[in-house]
Amino acid sequence: MSRRTPRLPSWLPADPYVLALLATVGLAALLPASGAAARAVGGASTGAVALLFFLYGARLSTREALDGVRHWRLHLTVLAATFVVFPLLGLAGRLLEPSVLTPELASGLLFLCLVPSTVQSSIAFTAVARGNVPAAVCAGSFSSLAGVLLTPLLAALLLGGAGGFRAGSLLGIVLQLLVPFLAGQLLRRWVAGFLARHRKALGYVDRGSILLVVYTAFSEGMVSGVWQRVTPARLAALLAVEAVLLAAMLAITWYGAKRLGFGRADRIAIQFAGSKKSLAAGLPMATVLFGAQASLAVLPLMLFHQMQLMVCAVIAGRRARDAEPAGPAPEAAPDPVPAPAPSRPAR
Repeated sequence: MSRRTPRLPSWLPADPYVLALLATVGLAALLPASGAAARAVGGASTGAVALLFFLYGARLSTREALDGVRHWRLHLTVLAATFVVFPLLGLAGRLLEPSVLTPELASGLLFLCLVPSTVQSSIAFTAVARGNVPAAVCAGSFSSLAGVLLTPLLAALLLGGAGGFRAGSLLGIVLQLLVPFLAGQLLRRWVAGFLARHRKALGYVDRGSILLVVYTAFSEGMVSGVWQRVTPARLAALLAVEAVLLAAMLAITWYGAKRLGFGRADRIAIQFAGSKKSLAAGLPMATVLFGAQASLAVLPLMLFHQMQLMVCAVIAGRRARDAEPAGPAPEAAPDPVPAPAPSRPAR
């Protein structure tokens, strides 16, 4: 059975889910949860985060990930881009504090550089660009799996107590993220069929849970007054910095993979898997790591997510056009049919 190649427009408009996230932010700004309502919403958000990571663990096929180990050079390249090159650029961004970015936004920018890569969009863009789709599947899975451990550890190492980061939140990461994730992996054998049958409904659960997390985080930020420290000029500066960050990672992954000797299909997978960050994984982690400061901490990630979708859609379309042959091969001329021998006249 042939698989249909996912098609994306050459220029994506605003992602509908990002619009839903922005609407949630607006709701939190107009009607922030406080008092008893805040405690109820906070408890529901904690449960939603645990459910999210249980589902992540239950869906991630360890067997498929292990089957992709044979392409270990590609996976190590993507992991290095995600958890080494990105964090180094994030640390360089701290030099812009406080003249260009506030301490909270600078910490959020660094946190954005620590979260794992995406899975779905990396696969989709790689497929559109006619790259190595199986490698993108494995690279995204490895990145997600590694991010459960590496993102909190890197945050503890590089962020410390800056920008609202809570150094004592590693225990919360273990209990709220890692334990549900491992439980999902252990129970995957029994729940995988249920998840497959109700994939669409569980997709709404995923997105609804993240919207609840965003509402909780931004409500806490409104109540604590952190948004009063952000001006439109700072937001414009943040967008400019993120545009430079994305351009740098797209160039590093593309030309760096070429220097490492990868072919075109592998370079496409490396570029799309190594240059993007996961909003779905980063938002729940930020609420655990930053607490009341999470609203500003996740703002750079939300903006970067939309930017990477639009830019990578354009790149994927161009890669696909570059891969198309110049035109159909000319048809070979048919062999000349020998003329029939003249018939002898009857005697």
